[in-house]
Amino acid sequence: MTDATQTAVLAEGVWKIFNEGQLGEVTALQDIDMTVQTGEFVSLIGPSGCGKSTLLRVIADLTEATRGEMTVAGVTPHEARQKQLYGMAFQQAALFEWRTVRRNVELPLELMGWSKDKRRERALELLEMVQLSDFAEHRPWQLSGGMQQRVAIARSLAVDPPLLLMDEPFGALDEMTRERMQNELLRIRRETGKSIVFVTHSIPEAVYLSDRVVVMSPRPGRITDIVPVPLGADRDEDTRESDDFFHAVTAVREALRGRVGGAEARARIGEV
Repeated sequence: MTDATQTAVLAEGVWKIFNEGQLGEVTALQDIDMTVQTGEFVSLIGPSGCGKSTLLRVIADLTEATRGEMTVAGVTPHEARQKQLYGMAFQQAALFEWRTVRRNVELPLELMGWSKDKRRERALELLEMVQLSDFAEHRPWQLSGGMQQRVAIARSLAVDPPLLLMDEPFGALDEMTRERMQNELLRIRRETGKSIVFVTHSIPEAVYLSDRVVVMSPRPGRITDIVPVPLGADRDEDTRESDDFFHAVTAVREALRGRVGGAEARARIGEV
């Protein structure tokens, strides 16, 4: 058995059934076993409705598993939420328009009772990290979509959680902005060492960002394959043009088609 205290996320036999035993019962997740190691970047990918976001919500204690065990940094999801052991970013930045950029980043700290000076200092530190220091006193509506998402990422890092949960945070962005944001996220990960669980519909995005890609089946969501991505830590625009990147994309695509990651594609990325 895996030691839960040495992992960022550990799911063992997790099921999520909505309206169990009632009219309209839906099995969203079925027998999920998954481990995310400390410091690891893992993406969840699969067809629409396969339960990717539901799995993320179980990790985040936004919904409760029907069966099975889920731990986050060795404790229950509920304890992890109470202890601020994770930060979360969604597809929409969900910023408060009446608060400045800085005060949006300060919000989690304000709710935790930090002093005005300390939360201001922390917010400015994070805005510098996401390269938005010059926009601290702007309102969210004055920023582009990509800039708003950087503010949301800064806010998710406010309490310095060891784990980031990200639900298609770049899904609404144009392709060029999306690629810039992917590079920004990789930079932040290198600087902070965070563990990250990332939901996406994009195979190239999953491969470019991840150490491993978890492939899920149509509902009821099951893990059908886990594809390793041996691209190293230092990834840049040249990575997207490399043979290893192409072979990893092919392996994930084959896994989504039910071909167990594609033996030939896996051989080319060095797994077999």
